[in-house]
Amino acid sequence: MAGKSEESEVTVDGNVVGVIAEATIATIEIVKKTLDVNKYATKKTIAQGLLDVALLTANASQLKYVLQVGEKHEFYSLMLSLISISIILQIVQACLCVVLGSAYNINKEGDCTTANKTNNIILCTNIGIMAVNVLINSFEMKEGSSNFPLSNITLLGRPSSK
Repeated sequence: MAGKSEESEVTVDGNVVGVIAEATIATIEIVKKTLDVNKYATKKTIAQGLLDVALLTANASQLKYVLQVGEKHEFYSLMLSLISISIILQIVQACLCVVLGSAYNINKEGDCTTANKTNNIILCTNIGIMAVNVLINSFEMKEGSSNFPLSNITLLGRPSSK
């Protein structure tokens, strides 16, 4: 029993000579807080899912804008194509994630190889989505805004002249 001491009496000819306390060794357990891998993976997956939803929402908003502006947009057909490709890749990635999470059991040796291949395909899809969205953002110019509004710059406290 950890932390408890036991006492025993020593008697000689019926008289109590002394009390000897036999202390048991108290064991101290050092509780180390370790990283719970399951909690970490769950939080990471939820965060990634929320970022994917945010990206899909942003792409939908960009698609709406490009369709509203129409042919007046300088890069209309390019933007329409890139945004559509991005949305399609995101839907494919979401489907692959559902398949990976539900169809494969990584504890089974036969499923482990297939799950690994599916995970690699998801990674490549994610890289493709990132590349397409970099291109989308490099060609995106909203109407009425310019990249360098020189008319608003003040030099040494004096407004610039046109």
